[in-house]
Amino acid sequence: MSDFLNQLKAKLGIAWDDSSHLTLALTHSSYAHENKNAEMEHNQRLEFLGDAVLELVISDYLYRQYPQYPEGTLTKIRAGIVCEPSLAEVAGSLCLGDYLYMGKGEERSGGRERPSILADAMESLIGAIYLDRGMDTTYRFILDKLGPVIERVVKDGGIITDYKTHLQELVQKYCDSPLSYEIIKEHGPDHCKTFVAGVSIRGRLWGEGTGRTKKEAEQLAAKDVLEKINNGELDLAGLWNNE
Repeated sequence: MSDFLNQLKAKLGIAWDDSSHLTLALTHSSYAHENKNAEMEHNQRLEFLGDAVLELVISDYLYRQYPQYPEGTLTKIRAGIVCEPSLAEVAGSLCLGDYLYMGKGEERSGGRERPSILADAMESLIGAIYLDRGMDTTYRFILDKLGPVIERVVKDGGIITDYKTHLQELVQKYCDSPLSYEIIKEHGPDHCKTFVAGVSIRGRLWGEGTGRTKKEAEQLAAKDVLEKINNGELDLAGLWNNE
């Protein structure tokens, strides 16, 4: 794992004073439980700390950057930034799941791609950076890595959208057939793959999405279809009437 850790350090751009903080942030509870005799710590305490630091940084940034927004709007936007899907997305962009010390059972069940685990690991990483380098470095790291998420959520007014559910509900108005998602392409090395998902119905491909995890790619494929519908490129009623 030493080479992987060096790769991760390069991605993070953090000059660590004590690399044990990073190692702890990457240690999932399942790995510690499989090594009970070693009395190994895991990252849940760091997750607790990182969650608090993240909320403080985002709150401070939004308060200073958007003085025109009332408390309710700021709260809604913050919730969209620090939620599980957003944190999992950022963790996926760093391929953070590939660097986790994880129990074999958890890994076999797809733990390295599970959004909840990725989001928790992101919070643990933030906690580790805070402990090791202090608030200034942590503040810059959060704004750098979450910048695209912040921009998108502010633009959407804090609305969190499950594109797959929204698309399925829309389709059900016209057709009883379920949507089908599949991974149609994979790019990159095993430790940092990019997935391309397609969404189809009755064998017809409607849209594609590219993401760092399979779930993210599927969500973006659904978003692609919704945008085509909104832009008038797809007419759901017309599609069904022509079949």
